[in-house]
Amino acid sequence: MKASPCPFNEIVGKIKMLNLEVRTALSAEEIETQLKEFFGTGGLGLEIKEECPGRLTFSGGGGHVTATFCAAEGKTALRIVTSGWAVQVKKFIDGLP
Repeated sequence: MKASPCPFNEIVGKIKMLNLEVRTALSAEEIETQLKEFFGTGGLGLEIKEECPGRLTFSGGGGHVTATFCAAEGKTALRIVTSGWAVQVKKFIDGLP
């Protein structure tokens, strides 16, 4: 017997590691600003552990969030890898245009 598919939104809170890639209409600079506002001290309060062009790593609360981003075909490609912050990463991605 084949199991029915499990909707992503229902399992995201149970995921230990999450790796998502999306494309957004925002520029790389806008993405960087939004990432800092959402995950940084003014948002979830995570500490920036690494910051270089096209890459941010936040750490705290027993987990991490690493975002890489670059221009791609008139949009910005964003990849986020997280451990411990899957629900919040999904919320961030859902809010992107």
